[in-house]
Amino acid sequence: MKKIGFYAGSFDPFTKGHLHVVKVSAEIFDEVIIGIGINPTKEKRFATELMLDAIEKTLKTEGLSNVKVISYDNLSVTTAIENNANFLIRGIRNGMDYDFEETLATFNKEVSNLDTIYVRAGEVGPINSTMIMDLIRNNADLTRFLPKDIIDAIVK
Repeated sequence: MKKIGFYAGSFDPFTKGHLHVVKVSAEIFDEVIIGIGINPTKEKRFATELMLDAIEKTLKTEGLSNVKVISYDNLSVTTAIENNANFLIRGIRNGMDYDFEETLATFNKEVSNLDTIYVRAGEVGPINSTMIMDLIRNNADLTRFLPKDIIDAIVK
């Protein structure tokens, strides 16, 4: 049976922490699907299509041929099942993330019977999107925190 992992998030923006999770997952799974969730109650900093295109470029740059990116506007578990995923993938930055993610994983298992795999977000994983936005607003160097294709797409 093909092992497919579904990695859901807003990816607003997609960081090197996210990329680390994807790279590790691409080694574990036959296929990884990055799902950009569209939540009408949450304001996006960057357009979904812009981020989807930039992530696709990043995947190509990184040679991650077993990873694809999609967008969706329903439950993550529903989209995962529709795409034949066997597992959900979640990045963990710290202990607070673990507590939240464990509750979410328990809920997702109950409603979908999908297990969740946690992957540490890597060296710069603890950097969150609010911090990234502060760097962007202050014209700071983003190369340590964001993949080049993402920087090219969002900094204009």
